[in-house]
Amino acid sequence: MTIRRLLLTLALLLVPLSAKAEEPIKIGAVFSVTGPASFLGEPEKNTALMLADMINENGGVLGRQIEMIVYDDETDVNKCVLAVDKLLKKDHVVAVIGPSVSGNTLAVMNKFPAAKVPLISCAAAEKIVNPVNPWVFKTPQSDRHAVTRILEHAKEQGYKNIAIITVSNGFGQAGRAVLQELVPEMGFTLVADEVYGPKDTDMTAQLTSIKGKNPDAIICWGTNPGPAVIAKNRVQLGMDTPLYMSHGVASKKFIELAGSASEGLLLPAGRLIVANQISDDNPQKPVVTEYIEEYEAEFNQPISSFGGYAYDALMLVTKAIEMGGTADPTSIRDNIEKIDNFVATGGVFNFSAEDHNGLDASAFEMVIIENGDWKIVE
Repeated sequence: MTIRRLLLTLALLLVPLSAKAEEPIKIGAVFSVTGPASFLGEPEKNTALMLADMINENGGVLGRQIEMIVYDDETDVNKCVLAVDKLLKKDHVVAVIGPSVSGNTLAVMNKFPAAKVPLISCAAAEKIVNPVNPWVFKTPQSDRHAVTRILEHAKEQGYKNIAIITVSNGFGQAGRAVLQELVPEMGFTLVADEVYGPKDTDMTAQLTSIKGKNPDAIICWGTNPGPAVIAKNRVQLGMDTPLYMSHGVASKKFIELAGSASEGLLLPAGRLIVANQISDDNPQKPVVTEYIEEYEAEFNQPISSFGGYAYDALMLVTKAIEMGGTADPTSIRDNIEKIDNFVATGGVFNFSAEDHNGLDASAFEMVIIENGDWKIVE
């Protein structure tokens, strides 16, 4: 369902309730609006506030306005914990979207079962939803599905020996665990396994070690700025080994940071960043096109996958409220779990009691960076 169709449905539901002045529905959000992950959190905050305004202008949800309460965790885990405590204990929100990064999500997610409030994370690590926490969901595609798409592409190229280089934070550790599992499981030999710190500014030593192992391809798992440094160091070392990136760099910010060193790099990405290249009959086409038009008109900034994660999270919460006819947190949780065939920016969601991500590998396109832009690999 596109946002316009959803808003029309919500507007119709408004009519019989309009005579009754009700309190707004408080929905919380924690994003890394500032700090190292601000390239994730800023578009997420912009998107959540923009979408809430759009919903309110069209009558709200069940005739009630949405009140978004957004806190900036500054990409700091301790500040994220404090923000979540405030949302749950003081603001009494009915649901929370975010945090932006995996480490912060993993640090706060166990607070939600006790509070009996659903969390819809905007971070990617598989550990957020595996094993399933009944009160925790997430909208980004899982790292397992991203690794699968990369290795399927590597197999098509005839590669045998794979090197990996991962960042030592929550996102990187989760991706590294999946890479260590799937690289051998899918028939490859893992010839190098290097790690770097999230604040490192030179990965020449790790790449030199990888170069000595002569891999057929390298897979880097991290978010900005580390992957951009690795892309530049690879060029500086004269390496032409194919380099794959994770979906954690799917924004123009990465291309800006890496510059010409980003040319030719490959990664799995959601269709949001290649909306103009997908076919008109793809069910995601109208959703991603409309979101891009609204966002770029409002903020005069290029779209990124990360704003889309917040878009999908808030849409799922409002859809669950609509389904249950109430903003009760338990009803929201129960109904998110029942959502299926829900077309959003990150893919087509099909949730269940056993699957709190609701996406599979088909949510990705393999893209290559050419001339400073994304291009779907045929």
